[in-house]
Amino acid sequence: MSKAETYGAALYDALRQREVIAPLVEQDSALTIDDAYAISLDFLVRRQQDGERVVGKKIGVTSKAVQDMLGVHQPDFGFLTDWMHVHGDIDVDAMGLIAPRAEAEIAFILKDSLNGPGITPQDVIAATESIAPCFEIVDSRIRDWNISIVDTVADNASCGVFLLGEARADPRAHDLPGLHVTVTKNGAPLSEGYGHAVQGDPAMAVAWLANTLG
Repeated sequence: MSKAETYGAALYDALRQREVIAPLVEQDSALTIDDAYAISLDFLVRRQQDGERVVGKKIGVTSKAVQDMLGVHQPDFGFLTDWMHVHGDIDVDAMGLIAPRAEAEIAFILKDSLNGPGITPQDVIAATESIAPCFEIVDSRIRDWNISIVDTVADNASCGVFLLGEARADPRAHDLPGLHVTVTKNGAPLSEGYGHAVQGDPAMAVAWLANTLG
């Protein structure tokens, strides 16, 4: 088998069996980011063969802090499937999650396609039907979250499941970089963030994805 098939199968088996594997870069130090995206696609195909359907895309590694941690200067992306879209309470055991972490996100619900190159944040806003609050539950099939950029890209950008809030808003009516979120637990604040932490502007991250995919 090719590298993509070998590691795509390993990640798929880890997902289905709720197990972790050693970091891919420990198994093969020569793996590149291009290899990682090929692995990610193989991983996705195996899930599609189980009946999962792609319903969106996830952009990760959008903040400077995470990019610095991973030693990169751009985001990464993965795929969202209908199986990953959960409603109401999330049953960690039922969903087979391994080491979940919750992240507050802004979801863009598009009305028109965005095909790069040359897509700008203004194009993104024009193509967006609405934005919605979202919780992404990131998860890693890599042992102890010991990930490099290659590992997280290959592992579908470390995506587990996602939960969309019911509210919908017109992005034209909001200052996206200035949007603020506070995550609380039993009324006690845990963390907070701003839209400008996402590439300076969340719409910029979506433009990056459209231009990357072409």
